[in-house]
Amino acid sequence: MIQRRHVLCCSAALSAGLFTGLDARAGGWRNPCRAALPAELAQHPLLVQAFDDIDPVALWDMHAHLLGTGDSGSGCTVHASMQQWWHPVEVLRRKVLLNAACVAPDAASVDVAYVARLRALASDFPSGARWLLFAFDQACDDRGDVAPQWTTFHVPNTYAAQVAAASPERFGWVASVHPYRHDALERLDATLAAGALALKWLPSAMNIDLRDARCRPFYERLRARRVPLIVHCGEEKAVTGADREAYGNPLRVRAALEAGVTVVVAHAASLGAALDLDRRSQPRRAAFDLWARLMDEPAWRGLLYADLSAVFQVNRRPTVWRTLLQRDDWHARLLHGSDYPLPGVMPLYDPAGLAAEGLLDEAAVAPLRAIRDHNPLLFEFVLKRSVRSGTARLHPLVFDTRRLWAGRGYSALATGGTTR
Repeated sequence: MIQRRHVLCCSAALSAGLFTGLDARAGGWRNPCRAALPAELAQHPLLVQAFDDIDPVALWDMHAHLLGTGDSGSGCTVHASMQQWWHPVEVLRRKVLLNAACVAPDAASVDVAYVARLRALASDFPSGARWLLFAFDQACDDRGDVAPQWTTFHVPNTYAAQVAAASPERFGWVASVHPYRHDALERLDATLAAGALALKWLPSAMNIDLRDARCRPFYERLRARRVPLIVHCGEEKAVTGADREAYGNPLRVRAALEAGVTVVVAHAASLGAALDLDRRSQPRRAAFDLWARLMDEPAWRGLLYADLSAVFQVNRRPTVWRTLLQRDDWHARLLHGSDYPLPGVMPLYDPAGLAAEGLLDEAAVAPLRAIRDHNPLLFEFVLKRSVRSGTARLHPLVFDTRRLWAGRGYSALATGGTTR
């Protein structure tokens, strides 16, 4: 009976498209959570060469998530359904994420174990490399009231700031404030004063219409303070929340761009489809293609960027991979990010599949898998440095992510200093 229930739960989760499609061929279902890299892997030519032409001090992972249950007093929460057996998809989602982050089921504190693992993974990188840790605000309804029923995860700004402050040489933090909140601007001002490096929204899950009038004061603040806005565009299934699919349309980003805000489109909108708002009579288009249209509009060349978190997962189209590699005119506007802890969700990445597409040397498959067993963050970085389309590869500038803050008053953060 127990075995049958387990099979049914897993089948239900996969049929629902958990994490936008898992593939067991990618190297097993579970993260083995092995200890630090052994010497032979740390010295492997594939790994050593990945850092050629890379300045570690400029290597900021643009897209890393904090998660927790609040068991340390962090204020983090997860939706109640993730603990309820009658919601098997959500229960499995929680288990998959905890395994990806190597948080043991019997961990004394999920909050503490999650951060400890992240620090351990970071220690395998050269000194200077840093991760921008995301806070994640609660969803709100159209009246501006908090909507717990839509809030899959909540990571308070104060907690993200606290974790970053404890290890400033490795971590910075990104705020999340819902613009519909009744005290939204006060919250935004407080997070910027506390040293947040950017603001992150996930519109489809949080119920944020980028064209809503309540966003305009946010845009004015961000433009004046020269603070980037990181916006998830395209399909989202890892965090369903309010399920406002239309709000993830990349073309809605124009509202922020027209206000002069620097915008980073998370994942380069590389998953799902959306309505072509410029040509409403046309069929839905790939969200990636709509984002590409924005990238090619001259007006946004100094404002529009994208992070490359998750783009080489098995659920992306090979045309996405090839386009990102071959469009070297975009590379100065593409930014490295990992979407941690998702690199630890083992079926989401398949080096052998990339090799079959001609984008990765066959000889790289085995060492990449070995690196991943020990350090999914390092694996994700080395994978991006290794993929090619013909002679085209990602320019080293993609990994100089600190440049996004050049001239914005944050130079002290390059060495873990304090903000102005």
